[in-house]
Amino acid sequence: MRVRSFEWRGAFETAEELREWAAEAAPEVDVGPIEREVRSGGDEAVLELTSRYDAPGAALNGLGVDPADAEAALAVVEPELRTAMEVAAANIRQVAEAQIGSERTVELPAGQKVELREVPVGAAGVYAPGGRAAYPSSLLMCAIPAQVAGVERIAVASPPGPDGRLHPLVLAAAALCGIEEVYAMGGAQAIFALAYGTETIVPVDVVAGPGNAWVREAKRAVYGQVGIDSLAGPSELMLIAGHDTDPQWAALDLCAQAEHGPESPLVAVAVEERVLEAIGDASEVAAASRPSVSEAPLALVQVPDAEAGIALANAYAPEHLELLETDAALLSDRVTTAGCVFVGRHGATAFGDYLAGSSHVLPTGGAGRYAGPLGPGSFRRRISSVEITAAAAGELALHVDALAEAEGFPVHGESAMIRR
Repeated sequence: MRVRSFEWRGAFETAEELREWAAEAAPEVDVGPIEREVRSGGDEAVLELTSRYDAPGAALNGLGVDPADAEAALAVVEPELRTAMEVAAANIRQVAEAQIGSERTVELPAGQKVELREVPVGAAGVYAPGGRAAYPSSLLMCAIPAQVAGVERIAVASPPGPDGRLHPLVLAAAALCGIEEVYAMGGAQAIFALAYGTETIVPVDVVAGPGNAWVREAKRAVYGQVGIDSLAGPSELMLIAGHDTDPQWAALDLCAQAEHGPESPLVAVAVEERVLEAIGDASEVAAASRPSVSEAPLALVQVPDAEAGIALANAYAPEHLELLETDAALLSDRVTTAGCVFVGRHGATAFGDYLAGSSHVLPTGGAGRYAGPLGPGSFRRRISSVEITAAAAGELALHVDALAEAEGFPVHGESAMIRR
């Protein structure tokens, strides 16, 4: 773990310095060539790219996965693990269902009515990442909100392993959700295939799910052709520690996020220098004895007081924010930009990554300033229906005419005035 102490320079200045330091480890990628190959070559190109990057040397006969393979994978999942997946799915579904809003009709003074409602998109593509490991939890986190949103067609893509087959746990998660459209393809080519379609794959309307830098840049490239949930980058954790924070607990929380890879920025914040030093030392010791923990950057920031810590969190907009302060519940209401806030000493981010019910697909890289967690809203779109009565037309037409004339669109005015 790469540990560095930062001096307090004010919330925004320190946040910017932290971002610049973390960005030094970010890889530069160019997805343009992959996009061109997929758009021109279709299935053949996706299979070749999958063989090149995901499963070198494997014999790939096609992109689609037989639903029977997913059902078979679910049937042999160990009972304890299957129970954990089922609990996670139930919690995710309950939280997602609470986010579905009701329709509203607004009656305005002139007599016109505007009906506000939401409808699901027709099809969603869910990316379940692979590479370092299998992530059935990501499939659950994306697919269940899409189902709750009312999406009729959900297509899952995940990179195959060296044998050319999807990981059994990813297949089991798909079967647990009742999803039958699954494709063995990963990386940027999977995003382009879902967005543009191939001979086998019908294009979707929204692409969602976390991934590496290649997946992120591919989602950026297709935005506009399809909707996306967010441009999720490396996993992040900021924790604000109090005077009585257990350094071992904090260290394990930081190391847990470092398991996501060496690009995952970690930030520990405290008022007391001794607390920061204890957390830094414990984190280095914990990381050294755990092979799954990467050489992620850990920043130690001493702040003047708890208020400054919250100000730094709001300026930094971390994906995950742990408040390990004694007064965590009081401080949490002041947080405005974090993707997900974990309140109190027992609130480890790991609970949110798997079973708490909240989404672990969260805004990163400061995107929490304008975006929130993935949920049913990521797969729904708003529609306004306007009802203009004769009386409303008579009252509004003159105003429409005046505005249209000012903007140089006189026929807009005529269109309204003829209805007086």
